[in-house]
Amino acid sequence: MAASKTNLHIRSNSLPTKSHPAIEECNDHLIRLGASRVASSSSSSSIAHQLSGLEDLHLCVERLLELPLTQQAFSQGRQEKWVDELVDGSLRLLDICSVAKDAVLHTKECARDIQSTMRRKVSLESEIKKYSASRKVVKKAIQKALGGLKGAESKYTSSPSNNDSEISALVGVFREVEVITLATFESLMSFVSGPKTHSKLNGWSVVSKLMQSKRVGCDDEVANEFAKVDAVLLSHEKINKGDQAMQDLKNLEMCIQDFEQMLESLFRRLIKTRVSLLNILNN
Repeated sequence: MAASKTNLHIRSNSLPTKSHPAIEECNDHLIRLGASRVASSSSSSSIAHQLSGLEDLHLCVERLLELPLTQQAFSQGRQEKWVDELVDGSLRLLDICSVAKDAVLHTKECARDIQSTMRRKVSLESEIKKYSASRKVVKKAIQKALGGLKGAESKYTSSPSNNDSEISALVGVFREVEVITLATFESLMSFVSGPKTHSKLNGWSVVSKLMQSKRVGCDDEVANEFAKVDAVLLSHEKINKGDQAMQDLKNLEMCIQDFEQMLESLFRRLIKTRVSLLNILNN
């Protein structure tokens, strides 16, 4: 456990004690979000809470990018490898957020089709097949996205060449932001995919590994709206009872709505961050 904690970039002990206030603010958000992830159970409400914390973090990143300190560091280091690595990291975050958005959107559309069919009291067979096929596509896309991040931690191979402690702290914060953002998206997509999903993230999933020790014997007791509907659709008997199946679908729709709104807001912020980075480099 001690070895895992040293790899968990919730807090960088190498940061100087007196960084720029904006850097310290971002680091505080990182600490709170990391602590929230370790303490939370795997439920839709806990993941929604993490996504909310993630948005607060990226709001802080936006302010950080407006600082002359940040703009000077990136413009002066534009030929340095660490700049390219951070810019590439911003694209990774956009890609994984896009996959998460698509996953909840596809599930929502099919869940609504099933609800509509149930209200009309007609055969559900075709809609169930459609939903099951869609879920398979979603799960495959999630596994591919998570697998594509395997070894991403090793992509950071360089650091600022100067001895400016604030620039080093700045780069460290941006890297930690990527780590905690990817780990949060990992939790979200594993939840959407269902309890049988196994992450392929290696170093990125340290937080999840820490959380597992706090959740032994609890995962089966935590309501997963996606998994419940998947199970219900496997049993025509439960569907025929109607009321419970419809309630499970409504719960899923509300869960998806929360995720969808937060992901859309995060996606816009991630786009803004990437555009800001590119603008700094191009000026």
